Amino acid sequence: MNGNMIVETTNEDYVALAEGRAPRNFKLADTPIGPPGVIEMLAEIAAQVGQIFSPASWLIVDEHEVVRLCSVTRPPQEGVIDIGYGIAPSRQSRGIASRAIGEVVAWATREPALRAITAETSVTNLPSERVLVRNGFCKVGERSDEQDGPLNCWHRSTA
Repeated sequence: MNGNMIVETTNEDYVALAEGRAPRNFKLADTPIGPPGVIEMLAEIAAQVGQIFSPASWLIVDEHEVVRLCSVTRPPQEGVIDIGYGIAPSRQSRGIASRAIGEVVAWATREPALRAITAETSVTNLPSERVLVRNGFCKVGERSDEQDGPLNCWHRSTA
């Protein structure tokens, strides 16, 4: 693993997670990554994005334990990727998300085809906003989503 917190996912990783098993030789956090339906939805998105762009998603690993996922939420558009991420509730407030998103940003800055990363957070999710701000994202607007409600929109240049 070379100390990396983000590990590119495989279809087998998603199968294991949907079955409640730890992928590869990792352990699972004591709180689930998500219900099987959510894992299956994330696997479908990763497969769709992966047809056009790779990597499409990463396991977030801390001390050999899978604590959540980070995904590219849709195929890149004009050199911009949008990411979504989460951390197991029992592993929050430990800097894990900040370090993992920092690794995603570092990877993206080395990718010549990318020029920016975007993300969205619930207007009430201040910890996630702090993760983005720590990693150089700037709030660029707001929008409302049918399922997720009011969201803040974030942008970070990688060029």
